[in-house]
Amino acid sequence: MKNFSVMFVCHGNICRSPMAEYILKDMARKRGVFERLIIASSATSTEEIWEDIGNPVYPPARAELVRRGVPCGSHRAVQLKRSDYEKYDLFLCMDSANLRNAARILGGDPEGKCRKLMSYVPRGGDVADPWYSGRFDVAFDDIFAGCEGLLDTLF
Repeated sequence: MKNFSVMFVCHGNICRSPMAEYILKDMARKRGVFERLIIASSATSTEEIWEDIGNPVYPPARAELVRRGVPCGSHRAVQLKRSDYEKYDLFLCMDSANLRNAARILGGDPEGKCRKLMSYVPRGGDVADPWYSGRFDVAFDDIFAGCEGLLDTLF
């Protein structure tokens, strides 16, 4: 089996999508499937990217990852590009707005690669947005459940 590639997508690529990237990387290592996955994250906006240099993971998001024992590397926000569509097998968006914006940036979704991360859990819906609520713990729980569902589906 070839490596399977996953791109997590949120608005700014400093909270939810990098949290998802690091949570899935950690889970995949623990399950022994890390070498079979390519995992990245990106933004639908350029708000967190200045002069081609992206902002790092938002400190409260990083703190929640550390609190939960998930290693968080040196991430910089990047914007999703149309050319990513050919490079990734799946684009997992954090909410409905991200899903719409990702499809717009990617030039559509003819192969059905774009979906919400929470489609991998029975309740569905959106990943809670901690940018407005400050509840990075709730976002972590949503993302963790979605990533577990994804890995259960893939492996």
